[in-house]
Amino acid sequence: MSLSQAQKKAFRSIGHYLDPVVTVSENGISEGVVAELDRALTDHELIKVKLALPERDDRTAMIEELLDASGAELIQKIGKVALFYRHNPKVNPKLSNIKRFEEHHGRR
Repeated sequence: MSLSQAQKKAFRSIGHYLDPVVTVSENGISEGVVAELDRALTDHELIKVKLALPERDDRTAMIEELLDASGAELIQKIGKVALFYRHNPKVNPKLSNIKRFEEHHGRR
């Protein structure tokens, strides 16, 4: 699922207004974290994930694990926050961050 640069730019602009919905602590990735990440991506398509890890290399490794476990695509990574996207063709328009912000940020 390769996104164009224009799509990524639009998603990054939407991401400015989002708060993290999943937080990963130093305890690592558990089944509960993966389940919550999957639920959030299914409902919202575009989400922020906060990584409460002090080391940059650990955060990068954790992001790779989360991407593999969820099938999502990394849109942006700034500090301890990453922006994930996974398309859902049957998404509820009232929950989807993509649908909610469709008219904003120079889209359409």
